[in-house]
Amino acid sequence: MTTDLAALTRNINTIAREAGAFLLQERSKFQCDAIEYKGLNNLVSYVDKETEKKLVEQLSQLLPEAGFITEEGTTGQVADPSALNWIIDPLDGTANFIHDLPVFSVSIGLAQGSTPIAGVIFDPNRNECFSAWQGGGAYCNDERITVSPATQLGESLIATGFPYYTFEKMQPYLQILESLMQQTHGLRRMGSAAIDLAYVAAGRFEAFYEYNLNSWDMAAGVLLVREAGGIVTDFAGGDEFLFRGDVIASCGIHPELIRVIRQYWGK
Repeated sequence: MTTDLAALTRNINTIAREAGAFLLQERSKFQCDAIEYKGLNNLVSYVDKETEKKLVEQLSQLLPEAGFITEEGTTGQVADPSALNWIIDPLDGTANFIHDLPVFSVSIGLAQGSTPIAGVIFDPNRNECFSAWQGGGAYCNDERITVSPATQLGESLIATGFPYYTFEKMQPYLQILESLMQQTHGLRRMGSAAIDLAYVAAGRFEAFYEYNLNSWDMAAGVLLVREAGGIVTDFAGGDEFLFRGDVIASCGIHPELIRVIRQYWGK
């Protein structure tokens, strides 16, 4: 595509910040009776849906030729995953939001097929806007960021996510968790995969891994990590993470980390 990705990303930043302001506004008056259940422990509220509608409207004007892959499906359209698509999560960390835990974000990715080419993650609680575009580097509030220089698993702090509605692979997941607990500075579960990935890009975490994710959880974040100098693969070491659902994003510890994960995951 011939679009100026740097200029496009600046516009996405503005849109993401407006969406984040709306989240904070609604959080101040949110009532738990507004919660809906899409499935076991899979929560949604009017805030998710209204934020998504706002994003779709603004992003449609920004790049009319792009389709949409969205968490809440407010467009009513079925996107072609091989085409140019906005891949958005209007509120990543819905459970945190509902419980007034200030760890949630707006995630907006633009992908050509399975290749993210622009991405923005905005954390309204910390007023941090992480952004990246293909070949342009990664930034937090316009300051360049890079992944951690760590090369050894033993000097790492790692983020992950816990299964909350699909438990078939719980045993190998717990084995990985047990192994990494003994080999790292610790593990953290923030509750927003987008923020986890942004923090890897910023060098705050050395790595993030999780399975059973959706494309909107990671489209912006994986680009951030790559543009910050990191490595992103699926659990098998390939590059099918965006629509496959399992992802490892890290720095120089990647070879050691993937060996631990594959030791248990492949059984």
